[in-house]
Amino acid sequence: MKTILIVLLFAFVTPSLSLPLSTQSRWIVDEPTEDRVKLACANWAAHLEPMLPEGLDKKPLNQIARYVALMGFNCIRLTWATYMFTRHANLTVAQSFQDLGLVEAKVGIAKNNPDILGLTVVDAQKAVVEELGSHGVMVVLDNQVSQPMWCCGDTDGNGFFGDEHFNPREWLRSLAIVAKRFKDTPMVVGMSLRNELRGPRQNKTVWYRYVRMGANTIHRTNPNLLILISGLDYDLDFRMLKERPLGLKFHHKLVFETHRYAFTEGQTDMWLHQPLNNVCANITGEIEEKVGFLTGGRNPAPLFVTEFGINQMGVNEADNLFLGCFLGYLAEKDLDWALWALQGSYYLRDGLQDPDETYGMFNSSWNSLRSPEFHEKLQLIQQKIQDPKSNVSPYYIMYHPTSGRCMRGVNNELHPTDCWSLSRWSHAGDGTPIRLMGTPLCLTAVGDGLPVSLTADCMSEQSTWKLFSDTKYQIANRDEHGTDLCLDWDPNYSSRILTKKCLCSQDDSDQCHDNPQSQWFKLISSNAN
Repeated sequence: MKTILIVLLFAFVTPSLSLPLSTQSRWIVDEPTEDRVKLACANWAAHLEPMLPEGLDKKPLNQIARYVALMGFNCIRLTWATYMFTRHANLTVAQSFQDLGLVEAKVGIAKNNPDILGLTVVDAQKAVVEELGSHGVMVVLDNQVSQPMWCCGDTDGNGFFGDEHFNPREWLRSLAIVAKRFKDTPMVVGMSLRNELRGPRQNKTVWYRYVRMGANTIHRTNPNLLILISGLDYDLDFRMLKERPLGLKFHHKLVFETHRYAFTEGQTDMWLHQPLNNVCANITGEIEEKVGFLTGGRNPAPLFVTEFGINQMGVNEADNLFLGCFLGYLAEKDLDWALWALQGSYYLRDGLQDPDETYGMFNSSWNSLRSPEFHEKLQLIQQKIQDPKSNVSPYYIMYHPTSGRCMRGVNNELHPTDCWSLSRWSHAGDGTPIRLMGTPLCLTAVGDGLPVSLTADCMSEQSTWKLFSDTKYQIANRDEHGTDLCLDWDPNYSSRILTKKCLCSQDDSDQCHDNPQSQWFKLISSNAN
C-alpha cells in the first residue's frame, strides 16, 4: 500500500458525528448539532452474483476499510440485491462461491478473510458495514437490482416496477428487512429506494405510487435513515416534481440522487466531436434543468450525485474531457457525491472471473491506487465548500478543475497548489479586479504568454477581469490591443499560471474545436472556515 500512503499527505479527517443525519433546506446535516455533513463517498459493489462486497479475496477487510478512510472517503455506498434478502438470506458465502465455480476467489477469501466464508451473505454484508463503521466510515445502502447481476440495461428485467425481476411487493419487503436489520447500526445513515429506474415500463403515476410506498416503508421501519430517491431515465430526471411534489411528511429525511458519466444519454460523441465549451455548458445546463433545480426554489432539498467516474487508466478521451467539466460543476454546487468505484476487480462479472474495473480506485490486485493523479483531483470536492452555519465572510476559491488544483498567491505570483492550502479571493463581477484577500494585491495580466502577477496596481485595465465563454470556466482580461487573454495553465509545460489568447470565444464557439481545458478556471464561492 506504499503508493496510497505517499499520496495521502492531505487525507480527509472524518469529523466526529453524533448521528443520525437529517436535512435542512438543500443540506444534509448532523441531526443533533445541525452541522452540515458533506458526504464524499465511494461505491463498493456487492450486488453481483456472489452477493459479497468485492475484493475480500484480495485483502483483509480491516485493511480495505482503513484505506477507504485514508483516501478521504467518509462514506461508502454499498450496493445490494433484493433477492439476497428475500430468497438467499440463508446462503453462506462458501456455498455461493462454490455454486458459481469461483474456486480461486474462495481460496483468496479463506486466506485474507477466513471468518467470512462461514457467514451467510447477509451476515457478511453486516460484518463489512460494521468494519467500515469502526473506521469512522458511514454507509448508504443502495438497492441496485433485484436479481444479483451486473447493472444496468433497459431490458435486463430489473429496471422498473413490474419488470420480470422487479416485483413491487417483494421489493417493499426487502426494504423493510434491510431497514430493520440495520436499525441498531448508527453508521448506516441512509438507504436508497432503487438504483437507476429505467426501461419501457416507466410511468410517472406508477413512480409516484411506489416511491411513496417505498419511502414510507423505510421510514416506518427505521425513522433515523435518510431516504435516497431516484428519478426516471437512469436517475437523470426529476422534472415531474416541478408540477407535483411527493407530499411526504418526513421531508427532512429525503435526499434526491442522480448519476452522470461521459457516456450518459449516449453523449460520448458530443465530448469527442463537438466544441468543448458548448458541450460542457449544454450538459451542465441540462443537469440543472432536470435535477439541479431541486437545490433551489421555495422548497430546496439535497441532491446527491451517487454515481460518477471515469476510466482511471487515462485512455478514454471522452472521460478525460468530461471530468474537468463535471468537477467544476460539483465544486460550484458543492454537492454530496459517490464515486464509481472503490473496487479494482470483481469476483465475477458478465460471466468472467476476476475481471478488472478500470473505474476503480484500487488496482486489480487491491494493493495500491490505480491512479494517484486521479485521487489528487478529488481534493477540493472532498471538502465542505459551503457551510450554512458559518460566520466566515464569503470568498472565492480559484479552481482549475482539469487538474483539480487550487490557486495560491505567493511572493507576488500565482501558483497552483493543493486545495488544502489555497488562497482566498474576492471579485465584484465582470470588469473588476480579482483581489487576494487580506492583502493590497490583485491579479494582473502582463502579456500574452507571460506569467500572471500580483500587484498593488488594482486600478489598471490589466487588473480587471471577466468570466469568459458560455461555460463561465474561463477568466479573461483584455490587453491594450483589444485581445482577450485568459488564465492558462498546462502542467505538462509550465509550473506558472500564464495569460494566453482566449480559446473559443462566444462568437466562434460553434466552430471552435480547440481544447480550452488548460484555460478552465472557476471562481468557486465559499464561506467554509
